[in-house]
Amino acid sequence: MTTLATIISVRITGTPVWVDAVYLAAAVAFIIALKGLSSPKHARNGNMLAAAAAIVAVVVTFFNPVARFSSHTTNLVLAIIAMVVGAAIAVPVARMVKMTAMPQLVAIFNGVGGGAAALISIVVFLGDANLHSLGAPKPAVYAITEGMLGLLIGCVSFSGSAIAFIKLQELITGRPITYPGQQVINGLVGVAIVALAVTTVVTDSVPLMIATAVLSLVLGVIFVLPIGGADVPVLISLLNSFTGLAVAASGFTLNNNLLIIAGTLVGASGILLTRMMSKAMGRSLSNVLFSAFGSVVTAGGGADGTGETRQVKSGTAEDIGVLLAYARKVVIIPGYGLAVAQAQHTARELADLLMSKGVEVFYAIHPVAGRMPGHMNVLLAEANVPYDELKEMDEANPEMSTADVALVVGANDTVNPAAKNTPGSPIYGMPIINADEAGTVIFLKRSMRPGFAGIDNDLLFDEKTTLLFGDAKDTLGKLVKAVEEA
Repeated sequence: MTTLATIISVRITGTPVWVDAVYLAAAVAFIIALKGLSSPKHARNGNMLAAAAAIVAVVVTFFNPVARFSSHTTNLVLAIIAMVVGAAIAVPVARMVKMTAMPQLVAIFNGVGGGAAALISIVVFLGDANLHSLGAPKPAVYAITEGMLGLLIGCVSFSGSAIAFIKLQELITGRPITYPGQQVINGLVGVAIVALAVTTVVTDSVPLMIATAVLSLVLGVIFVLPIGGADVPVLISLLNSFTGLAVAASGFTLNNNLLIIAGTLVGASGILLTRMMSKAMGRSLSNVLFSAFGSVVTAGGGADGTGETRQVKSGTAEDIGVLLAYARKVVIIPGYGLAVAQAQHTARELADLLMSKGVEVFYAIHPVAGRMPGHMNVLLAEANVPYDELKEMDEANPEMSTADVALVVGANDTVNPAAKNTPGSPIYGMPIINADEAGTVIFLKRSMRPGFAGIDNDLLFDEKTTLLFGDAKDTLGKLVKAVEEA
């Protein structure tokens, strides 16, 4: 009776109805979780919901009668061992990683996903080729095409993410790596991959499949090398989209509806986020990917167009503390320097202290501040900064002209007025937080070094800007003490 019930419940696809029902529920949970991730307030719950849905889907897959009875026991044991080893590595790494290294973690985890999708395509292709050699019919063209798409995209995502990790980890220079004829070579490699992939689909050739995989890995490397640090947020988002598409292709290869839905969600959301990030930088996606932005450092140490050195005004923590304590409205503008110094908790302490004195305080968040989308939101959430104190750029800018003080902590290119006022600037047209419209600008910087764009920040030389040099956490701590004594 049990066997009969199993046979009756199996659909044409070979998957029992109850398994598909659980997959459908998991897919709905993924969609709801994705909606939650669009808001810092609900992001934690959304993440937990997605994780729970993924766990349920994996467990159900192991209890799928068709999968259990049609797979070799050894394979299932190896799969469980691989999952345990992966969890043993991933959990400690994710828990111990510093916030400044979070982009690297995202990049490498993303690459692992792309690599897994590529391996699935390789294993299925080799299995089908082996069956074909034993007399089984050749797989349908569409089936081979699905596998080749997963292979190609997965390999590009894997090797590209690996190079992004190496760049972010500063194992090689974060600036664009270029060489003569680079775009031509990239184009030729891309054409060769397409030609090999098409030929592989037609001939079902294992050697051509391997050649396609190798060239796809090469493409991922040469695709990422000319992308500089300023464009890393967009790159991470795009590679995430690639991995999603590779997973969706694997879903077609394995005839797994959940993988198709989950991969499509990741791919679509990733490309939408990529477009939003490009817009936030005031540049097209093609410009981000092919312009080698930031390859030339144009900062002149404060030199103007005539070659003369411009002067900056620096101050003391005591004087700035008095200014903050007696201000009416203060806007804190965080950037990557805040993350490097791990100063988010001290920033919140200063903000809370100012609010206790009757000062209106909020944080102005630029979409590409830091090294990944949402970096500042996550950083400040770690310090339990209330969500209503965080204002995105479009919401914050109308209030900048009414702010007495704009306190810039580690940001640089995202507050550079050259984006608005200097047509020849590399960042011209990039939307910025209008810190220059505040009554006074306090700029916390470690040094006069330029940001990722490699150009001087005109705001540093504005007559109403005062610089406070030093580590952000240390200088914020001094400001807290100065405000208390004011």
